[in-house]
Amino acid sequence: MDLGLKGRNAVVLGGTRGIGRAIATTLAAEGAGVAVCARNADQVTGTVSELKAMGVKATGASVDITDASALKSWIADVAQKLGSLDMLFSNAGAMAQGADAASWEQNFRLDVLGAVNAFEAARPFLEAGGEKTGDAAFVIISSVSAAQASSASSYGPIKAALIHMAKGLARQYAPKKIRVNVVSPGTVYFKGGIWNMVEQNTPKRYQDTLARNPTGRMATPQEIANAAVFLASPASSFTTGSNLVVDGAISERVNF
Repeated sequence: MDLGLKGRNAVVLGGTRGIGRAIATTLAAEGAGVAVCARNADQVTGTVSELKAMGVKATGASVDITDASALKSWIADVAQKLGSLDMLFSNAGAMAQGADAASWEQNFRLDVLGAVNAFEAARPFLEAGGEKTGDAAFVIISSVSAAQASSASSYGPIKAALIHMAKGLARQYAPKKIRVNVVSPGTVYFKGGIWNMVEQNTPKRYQDTLARNPTGRMATPQEIANAAVFLASPASSFTTGSNLVVDGAISERVNF
């Protein structure tokens, strides 16, 4: 399916592994230029090489997204190198599961402030993209944990904050032709990912979680990326302020 992304450009935070990397390669397959950032410089280099081999403009850097000044500088450089910035994907996450103050702070700084810093840095370029093409997009990766809790944890409430923030941004920036949406995955499996580690270290928990899902499996990063890229594309041009749950029905929540 042609999503109308040829000639457009995107930034993907946390774009070297799992969902983020799948988003980056899906964008490239659609003909979009892509910039990725992550903490591991070697993974950034490898990802950029893969994207360039797909025939698109690509760049990347190791950037601390909690450093607003550094992130702003990098995003401005990306917009200059790629020629525009039409899409922003916030995929970076701390994944801290505790209820202690340190876990709260870690999740807040990386997940929430990272997204805030990125949007503020990208906003002028997204506004310019929206004015030029009539459609720019900011997509945040959250989690179904935002709407369910079995014990006290900082992770779910932080993910819920992102959904609330996205709705406000969607309404505020609709006149600027910037759409803001959220994708909330359930369990996602990939080598080196959290559920791969659970499978190796606590296999019973892994099997119990598999059994909870009516599909009998976990999502692939590509399945989440497909939803995220679609929401960012002109093919979804009237969708903004939404929270798309992609969880294989593992959650019992009703979305209405």
